[in-house]
Amino acid sequence: MTNSTTFETRAGWRDPALGTRRELSLPQGRLAVFDSGSGDPIVFVHGLLVNANLWRKVIPGLSGEYRCVAIDLPFGSHSLAMPDADLTPPGLAQLVIGAIEELGLGPVTLVGNDSGGAVSQLVVAARPDLVSRLVLTSCDAYENFPPSFFDYIGLSARVPGALTSLAMSLRIRAVRRLPIAYGWLAKGAFEPAVGDSYALPVSTKAIREDVRRAILGLDNKYTLAAAKTYADFKQPVLLAWSAGDRFFPERYAERLAAEFPDARIEWIRDSRTFSPEDQPAQLTAAITVFLDATRAPR
Repeated sequence: MTNSTTFETRAGWRDPALGTRRELSLPQGRLAVFDSGSGDPIVFVHGLLVNANLWRKVIPGLSGEYRCVAIDLPFGSHSLAMPDADLTPPGLAQLVIGAIEELGLGPVTLVGNDSGGAVSQLVVAARPDLVSRLVLTSCDAYENFPPSFFDYIGLSARVPGALTSLAMSLRIRAVRRLPIAYGWLAKGAFEPAVGDSYALPVSTKAIREDVRRAILGLDNKYTLAAAKTYADFKQPVLLAWSAGDRFFPERYAERLAAEFPDARIEWIRDSRTFSPEDQPAQLTAAITVFLDATRAPR
């Protein structure tokens, strides 16, 4: 096996727990999703510089009763470049909408984390008919999109060569534990295979150009506009929020809970933003209780 093939294998690895890989042909390009289980559908949406592997510890606890679909969005840790796609937040929301429609899933329980939570909010704003329940883990909302700490990522997307330098530094596993990488997003280090799948794809030019466009599109005007629609969304909402999150303070969960008509908060303890990494059992239990409590009578 050549070094190039080895790199591609490490960058493209996805945990078998995610289920069967499928490639959807959408108008914007090819989109990979991972499909497991059967029953009422749950769609999982990750954020910037991670991929469907984020949900690998949560899906097994749900796929026995539900159909679980994890999307690989073009957020920089993906394997299928989308050079012609609109990768602004509304464009990313349209990719989620397109996947739901292409798979014939709607309405679904939509689960989002980090910037994927912001995308999920935009899906609800644009197509509430496709969402029967919404689960937001710690994520961008309102004016906090993106958190000011990550301004350097926006700068790296604008300065020639800076994003390439950042991407190359992520090849070093020790760098990934720094605050400027993943260090303050998860309490522990990722397993090497998972960390590689998050950090290596952006070393590829086509993937890096996708994420550059996605980063340049981040703007809180989109989340603030979506917030104006929350009062109209009558379906159940769970805010499974990491208590004491460094980037997404508890006040955002409380604000969201006050604006959605049918919302509840479940604090995820001993976790940073990536609760699916830090506390998958706790998060899975919170989602399971929520789904059971909001299940339509048979």
